[in-house]
Amino acid sequence: MKTILLAGGLGTRLAEETAIVPKPMVEIGGRPILWHIMNIYAAQGFSEFIVALGYKGEVVKDYFLNFHTRSADLTVHLGRDEKKVHASAQPDWVVHLVDTGNDTQTGGRLRRLASWLGDDGTFMMTYGDGVADVDLKRLLAFHRSHGRLATVTAVRPPARFGGLSLEGDRVASFDEKPQTGEGWINGGFFVLERTVLDLIPTDQTFWELEPLETLASRGELMAFRHEGFWQPMDTLREKRYLEELWSSGRAPWKIWP
Repeated sequence: MKTILLAGGLGTRLAEETAIVPKPMVEIGGRPILWHIMNIYAAQGFSEFIVALGYKGEVVKDYFLNFHTRSADLTVHLGRDEKKVHASAQPDWVVHLVDTGNDTQTGGRLRRLASWLGDDGTFMMTYGDGVADVDLKRLLAFHRSHGRLATVTAVRPPARFGGLSLEGDRVASFDEKPQTGEGWINGGFFVLERTVLDLIPTDQTFWELEPLETLASRGELMAFRHEGFWQPMDTLREKRYLEELWSSGRAPWKIWP
């Protein structure tokens, strides 16, 4: 099963970092947060990724093109212009890096990736700037059990994120960035059926507006409640918090060896 990672936004609230690199490449513990997110998926058996690139996408491409040399020991013979990359343990991931446009919105990025999904009917999707200790196999099992088109992982606030009004496990309505919330918000970590892409008409469609609102109004959006750790990296303060957790050895999202 493929996992789409939205990694093309500007990250304006992290301007101190994103003037140089795109937000998903901002580092926690010396590794891009995108690497952390991919490890969350790969540790649970989901290791094929489609990364939707936009702003400074070349930085992401360069990172993966040079992944082995960055993470392995090297021997360089300067006089002969030769190098040897010494064997080291490397993740067995398949990573598709796809330019989805600098100005494309979140829904539009999904829409542009339709052909990359191949014949897969079900896929996963999340944002390139948040980590969690979500049980992805339970999430997938929940999605398959209800038979609807979409599942969103519902997490506890901060209140500035899209609010979910729940009736049992069904999402009754979706309100992006409400002034007051009812305690559950859009935490990403979606499981989706391919037909949801039909609800995205243009590059300028925000996934969090018309598509999710339509799915909710049709009874096709279900919520997987996650009571555990979830943390976005929208601000420098949040980046520092994640750094503190990682450096202290208390990072709840680190579920891999």
